[in-house]
Amino acid sequence: MKAEIIPYTDKYASNFRDMNLAWLEKYFFVEEHDREVLEQAEDYIINKGGFIFFALVNNEVAGTVALINEKEGFELSKMAVIPVFQGQKIGQQLLKFCINFAKIKGWDKLIIYSSTLLENAIYLYRKYGFKE
Repeated sequence: MKAEIIPYTDKYASNFRDMNLAWLEKYFFVEEHDREVLEQAEDYIINKGGFIFFALVNNEVAGTVALINEKEGFELSKMAVIPVFQGQKIGQQLLKFCINFAKIKGWDKLIIYSSTLLENAIYLYRKYGFKE
């Protein structure tokens, strides 16, 4: 299934928050700072030089990802795909988009922090050349 990848618009701010809260609640504990970042993504990510993208399928938000501007480089973070679209390569499309975006920007690396509990995510990151 081919998704259209679009940049952040506040129209989808609640989608960004809700998708990320859903997977955090499923696998981990949602800390207050996580909630703040997700509820104020424009302040915490966009206004600090970062980027948020959405994957749309038939004009419906299927997934999201953020590139957060950190001291050591850009961190690929907050990637989430809603359950009905999981298994349809939406995450791979978001990941490939971010890799190409980084190349266009001339960045020499992307950083990912993940948990070994997220086996599918770890597999995907390794598949696209990320190293531990």
